Amino acid sequence: MTEKTALTPSTHTAPPARFSHGVKKGNILQVAGQVGFLPAVEGQAPTPAGPTLREQTLQTFANVKAILEEGGASWDDVMMMRVYLTDVDHFAEMNEIYNAYFGEQDLKAAPAARTTVYVGLPKGLLIEIDALAVLS
Repeated sequence: MTEKTALTPSTHTAPPARFSHGVKKGNILQVAGQVGFLPAVEGQAPTPAGPTLREQTLQTFANVKAILEEGGASWDDVMMMRVYLTDVDHFAEMNEIYNAYFGEQDLKAAPAARTTVYVGLPKGLLIEIDALAVLS
């Protein structure tokens, strides 16, 4: 039986509760919901990338990518992404940022994606993304 491995890249702080930033078992890698926190600095609380949706979305992509890479995956391995926004008015802007970012990634096929509005993120955070990857 394949062992389950927790993934925490050096750019991330230890999770604040009993969960993992990512988990890999066999060829399946699940990235837990990531937000736009800047890379971890020892002894400092997590800090959002900025107040704008663009800044936080690009940092969130970087945070998801760091976990994928820690588990030996890439954006091409992502089958499904779920995007959670805190404001319905951010849909169009997030889609523009998403299209531009993934347009630069030269993916063989774009992952399936779902976007929803979710109001449960901590104050100041505008977006959360999780991802499911299947490695070859």
